Amino acid sequence: MANEIRFKLNGSEIVYTGNPSMRLVEYLRGEKQLTGTKIGCKQGECGACSVIMDSELVNSCLVAMGRVNGAEVTTIEGYSKTEKFAALDKAFESVSAVQCGFCIPGMVLASESLLASNPHPTEEEIREGISGNLCRCTGYNSIVKAIEIAAEEGSGLW
Repeated sequence: MANEIRFKLNGSEIVYTGNPSMRLVEYLRGEKQLTGTKIGCKQGECGACSVIMDSELVNSCLVAMGRVNGAEVTTIEGYSKTEKFAALDKAFESVSAVQCGFCIPGMVLASESLLASNPHPTEEEIREGISGNLCRCTGYNSIVKAIEIAAEEGSGLW
């Protein structure tokens, strides 16, 4: 079928035949019930809708479904089943880096993206790596500390 969009979502093959201009975030939340991907600004500024697409962190509010054809998309729900997530989760918990939790799915995926490309980042590199993800509760210090801990204790994972 000419209008088929085929991609992998959290490791599963997906065939989408709807509107190719639908935003990925709306598909994930509405059609797939993957509500860990949040809707914040709808303008690519807050990072709440972050997903990993073909090993790159992207704002799913800026990605049309037509663009995911042939791609591999990982949401927080898919990532949460990994050993890397377990290391980040433990680190975030150890320093109480989660307050309201709204930004955390995107922040965790931003952390994964950073650590996948730089397993031992400096504090400055961490702050730069998560700079596209806004948090209104923590002041970022505990999140930065959690990523430092994950990098240290999860050595060899990334």
